[in-house]
Amino acid sequence: MKNLLDDYEIDVESPDGWVPIEAYVEKGDFQEYILHMENGDSVRCNENHLFQTRLGWASAKECETFGCIDYLTKFGYMRGVVTHTDNVIPIVDIKVDHPNHRYYTNNVSSHNTGGGKSLFMCSLASDYLKQGLNVLYVTLELAEERVAERIDANLFNTPIQNLKDVDLDSFMTKIDFLKSKTHGTLKIKEYPPSTVSAANFRLLIDDLKQKEDFVPDVCFVDYLGITASARYKGAANVNSYTIQKAVAEELRAIAVEYNMLLWTAVQTNRSGFNASDFDLENISDSSGPSMSADFMLGIIRTPELDELNQTMIKQLKNRFGALDYYRKFVVGIDRSRMKIYNVEESAQSNISQDVADTRSSVSEKPSLDRYSKAKKTVNATDEWSFDD
Repeated sequence: MKNLLDDYEIDVESPDGWVPIEAYVEKGDFQEYILHMENGDSVRCNENHLFQTRLGWASAKECETFGCIDYLTKFGYMRGVVTHTDNVIPIVDIKVDHPNHRYYTNNVSSHNTGGGKSLFMCSLASDYLKQGLNVLYVTLELAEERVAERIDANLFNTPIQNLKDVDLDSFMTKIDFLKSKTHGTLKIKEYPPSTVSAANFRLLIDDLKQKEDFVPDVCFVDYLGITASARYKGAANVNSYTIQKAVAEELRAIAVEYNMLLWTAVQTNRSGFNASDFDLENISDSSGPSMSADFMLGIIRTPELDELNQTMIKQLKNRFGALDYYRKFVVGIDRSRMKIYNVEESAQSNISQDVADTRSSVSEKPSLDRYSKAKKTVNATDEWSFDD
C-alpha cells in the first residue's frame, strides 16, 4: 500500500461526489475479467472486483453467472455483461476516504478494496512472530513484497507509507530491537492464484525443512477461494461447492499432518457484503469450508466502526469451546500499521445487549486442543444482447 497524500490530494469521482484517494494497493497478477457495458465502456479487473448492481454489490465472478444485468454508472443504471479471458493482468485497487467506500471505475460504480482478511492475517502473523513461533505465509493474492511490507509495518510500528523513508541507522536500530524481542522466523512464498494446491504446500514445507531447517508452527494461506484442489485439479465439471469443500479439507489435513495451526480466509457473498451482521450462510461460493473448519471468525465492517478505526469480530464456528463466550467483540484496527489491537472495554457497548448479557454469564474460558500451540456462464468469445 502506498500513500498518495505526501504533497497533494488526489480525488476520484464517485456516486457521492468527488472523494479523496487514501491509498492504492498492488494486488499482484490475476486472471482477467471484463465488464462490457451497453454504451461501449468496459472495465478490466479480477474476479474479486466489486460492482454495484440492482442486485446489490457483487464480485465480477458472481456477475459473470448472472448474464446481462443492470450496473450503476454515473449516467444511471445501464445493462452490462461480465466475461473472463485467459489473460493474466496486474491489478491495482484503490482505497477512498469515504464511509460508502465506492468510486467510479471507467464510469461504473465500484467498491473499495480491503475487507480486512489479509490485514487480519498479517497482524496475526506478526503477533505469532513476537511469541517466538515460526510462521509460513503463503500468498496467492498480494505480491510477496507487499506481504513483507505489511508485516514490517506492524513489527516496526511504522506507517506503511513511511517505511521507504526510514534511514539506515533507524532501520538497523529497529532490526536489533526486534531481534532481541522476536525469536520467531518468517517465510513468505508467493504463488499465482488458482494454480497451486495443498500438494504444493506440502512440498514447500518439506523443502524448507530439508534445505533451511525451518519447521512452521503456524501457516497462513491467503486465501482459500483462489487455492486449487489437489483432488479435483483441472476438473471443469465440478461445482464450486465441491471444489471449495475439497480445498478446505486438504488444508486442514496439512495442519493435522504437520501438527501446526493453519489460518486461511474466505469472502462473503453479496448478502453478507456491507452487512452489519452475517453468519455461515453468507460465505461466498460454498458452505463447504464451514463444514471442514475447526474455528471461524467473521470480520464485520460498518461506516460507524470505520470512523472509530474499529472492526467487529464474530465467532461463526468453534469446535474448541462454546460460541457464547465472546460471540461478538470489537477490536481496534490501525490500517497504516497493519495492526489489530485491543480496545477499552467501553467500546464493547456497541455490541447488542443480548450478546453482552451472554458474555457476562459465562464464567469459564474454553481451552483449545493441540492446535492452540501456536446459472449461466458467458464466455469471452460469446455474443450477447443488451436487450431484456
